[in-house]
Amino acid sequence: MIKKLMEQRADLQEQMEALLNVAKTEERALTDEENAKFDELEKQIKAIDATIEREERARKLEESDTAVSSDVEERAIAEEKVFENYIRGRVEERADVNLTVGDNGAVIPTSIANKIIKKVYDICPIYQLANRYNVGGTLTIPYYDDSNGTIEMTYATEFTDLASKSGKFASIELKGFLAGVLTKISKSLINNSQFDIVNFVTEKMAEAISRWIEKELLNGTDGKIAGLSSVTQKVETTSSTVITADELIDLQETVPDVYQANAIWIMNRATRAAIRKLKDQDGNYILNRDATAKWGYTLFGKDVYTSDNMPTIASGKTVIYYGDMSGLAVKVSEQMNIEVLREKFATQHAVGVVGWIELDSKVENSQKIAKLVMKAE
Repeated sequence: MIKKLMEQRADLQEQMEALLNVAKTEERALTDEENAKFDELEKQIKAIDATIEREERARKLEESDTAVSSDVEERAIAEEKVFENYIRGRVEERADVNLTVGDNGAVIPTSIANKIIKKVYDICPIYQLANRYNVGGTLTIPYYDDSNGTIEMTYATEFTDLASKSGKFASIELKGFLAGVLTKISKSLINNSQFDIVNFVTEKMAEAISRWIEKELLNGTDGKIAGLSSVTQKVETTSSTVITADELIDLQETVPDVYQANAIWIMNRATRAAIRKLKDQDGNYILNRDATAKWGYTLFGKDVYTSDNMPTIASGKTVIYYGDMSGLAVKVSEQMNIEVLREKFATQHAVGVVGWIELDSKVENSQKIAKLVMKAE
């Protein structure tokens, strides 16, 4: 592009010189028309100069970004190698990427921890869809509670006071509950040079963390993380062992239309199997396979996600959640802190990898999510 602009600039400059040469040959001043043309040519040259300057600045920025990206990628590769060498008991000489070593082990580099976090995000849809806050300390989230009244507009009469009708502001508090996970790697595997230690650790840690986070977000624990157990909108079945199509319709209709766009169904696979057998009045199955659906099935037009962490159909159990999961707030007080413990499990001929996370979760918008609860016997 710059080459073409330079050619255009040279052509414009030649035209300016030609105007001056004609006036010089005829021993006269430039006419008004020639002055106007000269000024226009000069204006075009200045515009070209400004474009070329910006093009060069953009090119320098691109080269700088490429260099930074290359440095980051190179460092990540180096950190992975250092991490692998540390587990295998090899000494690494690169001081700029050495692990932080403590009394019992070493802290995993950020690039490795980030890979685990990314896998947790990919594996756990509930965590992915929730409204996440990465902050320390206690987080207070205000919300408007209109359960006992709401702001209303009404007709008015002159010189007559309006009646005040409104809800109130309330809040939920998210703290931080510490949880840990431990993975042990056999030294027999470590001594096998063909064994991919880095991927093994990231996958096993991510799977364990994802399972635990999903279990807590779906079921909660008394006195700890509440998760979706704090959902207040509910439909109760008329039977303790059977779900009907009408009850599923009632559950879907519990969530206002304004929050339906991103709504999903969450249930156990056994519950999905029971619902697959339900038919409408025309004999058509209400739950269908759908190649375009995120998890392969749709129910009343919404994706169906199954989790082994959801209870199966039984008396008094919450067996289905429906709604927009951004109504669930998740606070991560402490980003994943992961350490390698080489000495602690030496007598077991193993190396330990321990991960710590601080988490809390509650429903922050009760209108977005509803639950189906089986009748208690």
